[in-house]
Amino acid sequence: MTRYDTNPFEEEQEVNPFSEETAKGKRSGPSSYGGGAFYTTDVKAKEKELQAKEAELKRREQEIKRREDAIARAGIVVEEKNWPPFFPIIHHNIADEIPIHLQRVQYVAFTTWLGLVLCLLWNIVAVTTAWIKGEGPTIWFLAIIYFISGAPGSYVLWYRPLYRAMRTDSALKFGWFFLSYAVHIAFCIFAAVAPPIIFKGKSLAGILPAISVLGDNALVGIFYFIGFGLFCLESLISIWVIQQVYMYFRGSGKAEEMKHQAARRTVMAAV
Repeated sequence: MTRYDTNPFEEEQEVNPFSEETAKGKRSGPSSYGGGAFYTTDVKAKEKELQAKEAELKRREQEIKRREDAIARAGIVVEEKNWPPFFPIIHHNIADEIPIHLQRVQYVAFTTWLGLVLCLLWNIVAVTTAWIKGEGPTIWFLAIIYFISGAPGSYVLWYRPLYRAMRTDSALKFGWFFLSYAVHIAFCIFAAVAPPIIFKGKSLAGILPAISVLGDNALVGIFYFIGFGLFCLESLISIWVIQQVYMYFRGSGKAEEMKHQAARRTVMAAV
């Protein structure tokens, strides 16, 4: 064995991790400080980006709130569609927007609007049976036109004006409601009778067509009699509604207010 060979029985020399040589060795190895600095910079950049997004969201929220406050001060009500719940197409919230002493009348008025939709829908059913039994397609197309124009038209022309009149207590909106609702009542009474004038006689399920078709086909006659009953019920409830609204209108002094507003607008238009 030469003097350059290592002794296998010699104890291994312990290495002190805190010695100067070990420290030098560590310093001489690859450094990871560069990666740490890059990671810190990346985190700071993302943090700044999040802070900027948060500030932008706060700014937008403040802007939206400012606009909502301005709309509220101007007396404008944002009508969010919420009815029917499964497919909202209109705004309707009697419990929260209509004064409690007017809610009953408003609910019944809403019932008359739904009742008119039901009457026109049943009218299609009755006329369809008459068409199948040989009355021709013309009356069926007319029944479809009545429904397509009557259901949304009644909402726009008299139910929504009444809703807004009750909510805002506007005299002019009440005036428009009385005019359009009177036309609605006249139509329901006309449909209940359904004389063969203006409209094609059997396109409306009234009493006269019911008597006429009853002899030819009992089933069609029964369908027309049901339609007659629905139009009669709709007419009676609608008459009650317009009476109640008119009593409130006169008792609250809205009639005089409407006269003054109409006179003021006439003067302003003339000037």
